Amino acid sequence: MSTTTKRASGPKRAGGSRRPSGPPADEPRPGRDHRLEVLRQMLLIRRFEERCVELYSAAEIRGFVHLYIGEEAVAVGVGQALREEDAVVSTYREHGHALARGVPSDAVMAEMFGKVTGCSRGRGGSMHLFDAERRFYGGNAIVAGGLPLAAGLALADRMRGTERVTCCFFGDGAYAEGEFHETANLAALWQLPLLLVCENNLYAMGTSLAREHAQTNLAMRAASYGMPAWTVDGMDVTAVEAVARRAADSVRSGGGPHFLEARTYRFRAHSMYDPDRYRSKDEIARWKARDPLVELEQRMRAEGILDDPATKRLEEDVTSEIDAAVRSAGAAPYEPVADLLRFVTSTTGSTR
Repeated sequence: MSTTTKRASGPKRAGGSRRPSGPPADEPRPGRDHRLEVLRQMLLIRRFEERCVELYSAAEIRGFVHLYIGEEAVAVGVGQALREEDAVVSTYREHGHALARGVPSDAVMAEMFGKVTGCSRGRGGSMHLFDAERRFYGGNAIVAGGLPLAAGLALADRMRGTERVTCCFFGDGAYAEGEFHETANLAALWQLPLLLVCENNLYAMGTSLAREHAQTNLAMRAASYGMPAWTVDGMDVTAVEAVARRAADSVRSGGGPHFLEARTYRFRAHSMYDPDRYRSKDEIARWKARDPLVELEQRMRAEGILDDPATKRLEEDVTSEIDAAVRSAGAAPYEPVADLLRFVTSTTGSTR
């Protein structure tokens, strides 16, 4: 039995019926180049955010910053299952989602700096990354705020008859909001092409899952809306990708909304302002022992498709990209004061 099959529980429907879990045991493993690219994407997200910590401490980045460190396998794994024409809606912890979606690292870094070359012209900052060209419809500072937007995008695609998926990321805290339940109900009722991905990192800010939810099996609750629902090991990028591909393919072919609960963990505090006193050091250490980057690297080494020189090249390549992004962001201008009222209302013929 493959690792993926072991770590991905099957989708559940109302009434408790279950489909087969994970991909078939004889499904071929992804090729070497694909796995190297997956590792590179995860490494880029990790190193990008580690650099953001340094820049924030140096006051080069201001405002709120919510780090994705530890959760990279979810964004990258799901991202591999999506196509260019699909849409992605995110949360305020969206640096990883944006980078995995293909938003250039220099545009993301410039946005962190508040510069006009940022993907949101420096107006959004860390919590409002947006790139319409890549159908990345934003981070959202409102908890669960992206869910109704995602339903709207999916409804538009269904009405047009296009075979596109709208993927909406949200956390276990957003699951407790009314927007999730309203969206899930309408998505199932209207059979919208919507992939709901709950990144369950066990804490809504500082509130633990058990203190927030009477029923902590989030996939089972989602299944009560009549949609297929999976739970997957969010620290295993291979498992996430396999299950996300099955779900996205089903959504794309008219199977209606699907729900994925990715059980993951953020290694850092909720935000840069969070003293992180609600978790024990032992708990954090246990999850860090399952670092998704380390697990993937060790698996690739065991399979003979990664060695020290290849690892060094990846690190150097990622470091070079981030260095260039920081230099570009530092040299970029702020938006002119005269332009600050642009885009408040629609401008005919505007290209941005």
